[in-house]
Amino acid sequence: MLDIGQKGPDFSLPGVDGNTVSLTDLLKDHRAVAVMFSCNHCPYVRAWEDRMVAIQRDYAPQGVTLVAVNPNDTVKYPDDDMEHMKARAAEKGFNFPYLRDDSQDVARAYGGTHTPHVFLLDSGGVLRYRGAIDDNYENPDAVQHTYLRDALDAVLAGRDPAPATTQAVGCTIKWK
Repeated sequence: MLDIGQKGPDFSLPGVDGNTVSLTDLLKDHRAVAVMFSCNHCPYVRAWEDRMVAIQRDYAPQGVTLVAVNPNDTVKYPDDDMEHMKARAAEKGFNFPYLRDDSQDVARAYGGTHTPHVFLLDSGGVLRYRGAIDDNYENPDAVQHTYLRDALDAVLAGRDPAPATTQAVGCTIKWK
């Protein structure tokens, strides 16, 4: 698994909008990039999707982008194929790139284990935070620790996030 302080591996993946997105291009235009392994069918992801959209909305003006990467095996989980991804992104109003990692190479390179699993990179592509979005997937009103928001605030202020890692909570990535 990618450790805090290591550079995030570059990738170039197709998105639901028909464009190919690379980490190199994202880093050119942003002060921070949150790579999130995600999918369509996981109830944990579904519980956090509105918060993901809100984080993107709130932090985009500060030069931040989220990017969701779906690595799940579409043979066993056909709901995670590109057509279903397009439908899900439209239904939920995703305001961030939603990319397909058919080879699962990106998920393996980062060491993603769950959906969702966040890897927050600074403008130099260095991993600054890894883990969960917050501490309560079930109830947004009961969240006590906004891990990703706190990490974004720290990185944007030039500080080290504390904590730098939390436990990713969600469905396991569905490997081929």
